[in-house]
Parts: sequence; structure tokens; C-alpha cells
Amino acid sequence: MKKFLGNEIFLGAMIAILSVFTAGVSYLGAISDSKQNEFEIQGMKQLNDGNAEYLRANQDITQDYNYFDNWYLNVDERPDIAEYYQENFSEALQAGFDRDQGVWDEEYYDAMYADAYVLWEESDVNFETASKYDERGDQLQLVMLITALGLAFVAWASLIAAESNMRFLFSLLGVIALIAGIATYVLLVPAV
Repeated sequence: MKKFLGNEIFLGAMIAILSVFTAGVSYLGAISDSKQNEFEIQGMKQLNDGNAEYLRANQDITQDYNYFDNWYLNVDERPDIAEYYQENFSEALQAGFDRDQGVWDEEYYDAMYADAYVLWEESDVNFETASKYDERGDQLQLVMLITALGLAFVAWASLIAAESNMRFLFSLLGVIALIAGIATYVLLVPAV
């Protein structure tokens, strides 16, 4: 075992394997960070759009209140003016007239804020996806740390004299790091 782990061909193969694995994990980590950033930006955009849509809906609700008040003041004495205001009601307010619960019920407000709610839900989904990519990136960094340590051990082992116990120890630590890196990658790195 000591002779096998100290063999120069084995050490060269370990350096190549650890180098490629470390570089591959580093690349996957960079992709994960990029995806995290992409989903966070999309989430922020949708959150901002949702807030803007919410403010627009508040203005529409205020306008509905004004139209409704003017309609109510004119419905009995000046029906032609009342009709003008009623024609300008939002669809949600028009629908409120057809319901038994009253005009300003929860269904009215849900309809007015529907676009904002959709954008906020999409924002939440994007932030959740960004968080998953962040977690994936963190775990990939751990794998990269483990395999980089293994690479350092094997590189040092290749520089030490063949008969040295340190060459065997560093080579063994490199093998352990490779196994730990693969295990960490398989068991702890979440898929997104």
C-alpha cells in the first residue's frame, strides 16, 4: 500500500484527477453564483413591479371611491350624471354591484390588487430559487476547499523522496480528500 500510494504514476494521476475535479467544481460554483444573481435580480425586478402595481391599484381604488361617491350623490336626482360616473367604474367595482356582499368587499380588493399579488408571488419564487443556488454554491465551495487541500497534499507528496513516510502520509491524505470531496459533492450539494 505504501509503495502504491508513493508511486509517481499514481501521484501524477491523483494530481490530474484532483485538478480536473477541483476545476469542474469551481466552474459549477461560478455557474451557481451567476444563477443566484440572475434570480435575485429577477426577484427584485418583480418585487419593484409588484410595488408599483400595488400603488397603481391604490390610485384606481381611490378613483373608484370618487366615482362611487359622485354616482351615489347623483343617482336619484340626476341619473344621467350618475350614469356617467357608473360607466367609469372599474371592472371590479362593476362586478361588486352584482354581488350580495356589497361593493367594497374582499373580492373587490383582491381583484384590484391581483396583478400586484401575482408579481409578488413570482418574486418570492425567484428569491427562493436564488436561495437554493446560494446554498448550492456554498456547498460547492466546501467541495472545492476539500479537493484543493487534497491537491496540495498530493503535490507535496510528489516532491518528497520516495522512501519518506511523509510521502505516504501526504498521498494518503490526498486520497482521503478526494473521497471526502466526492462524498460531499454527492451527498451535500443540492440540485436546483
